[in-house]
Amino acid sequence: MHSPRAIKLAAEREPKRSAVYDPGCRCCPRLAAFRDVVQELHADYWCKPVAPFGPATARLVIVGLAPGMHGANATGRPFTGDFAGVILFATLFDYGFASQPVGVAPGDGLALIDCRITNAVKCLPPQNKPVPQEVATCNHFLAADLARVPAGGVILALGRIAHVATLRALHLKASAHPFAHCAEHILAQGRLLIDSYHCSRYNTNTGRLTPGMFRAAFDRISAHLLASSASDTA
Repeated sequence: MHSPRAIKLAAEREPKRSAVYDPGCRCCPRLAAFRDVVQELHADYWCKPVAPFGPATARLVIVGLAPGMHGANATGRPFTGDFAGVILFATLFDYGFASQPVGVAPGDGLALIDCRITNAVKCLPPQNKPVPQEVATCNHFLAADLARVPAGGVILALGRIAHVATLRALHLKASAHPFAHCAEHILAQGRLLIDSYHCSRYNTNTGRLTPGMFRAAFDRISAHLLASSASDTA
């Protein structure tokens, strides 16, 4: 059970409505109705759209799928409170993108460093499966968010749906940029899109994504950002 204090902290820090986030969005009837049902069952859960987490100027932007029921949908912060976040935050810490290896709730001291986490869909979907129309409806938020990625930056797409949503937000054809783990797609102004299998419990338990595979993606991220920094100072 998530503490009322953690949810209160999330509410106090909730960004105002903007091009990248609308806390009152109910544009997808199925998702809005499902959030209402979950809120009745879990009065202490966030149960609203989940805003991006991390600095707006970050050179690394991670695109996930959608909030998990007992994770971001509960805490109000992406990847916070569920299994995928355990792996993600530990890896971000190891590579210098997070202030600590653990994130459990807003107000826990976790800060992202030159990194921002967002989702293709901002609301909790039933069975963690948004339908294509919901991904499309939410895409304008992602497009506005990715427009802030600076030259030389990196976008990490976690999973095929996040990959396709990212391409849509960037007005790129999916057929020209097939998804594959550690696949790299060159973007405008020296930016790079890198794909990874999602760090979900299912993928890690089945061996579809191993720690080494996940670190390989971050090795490429770090190498690209280092090269971009070197070229900026040359």
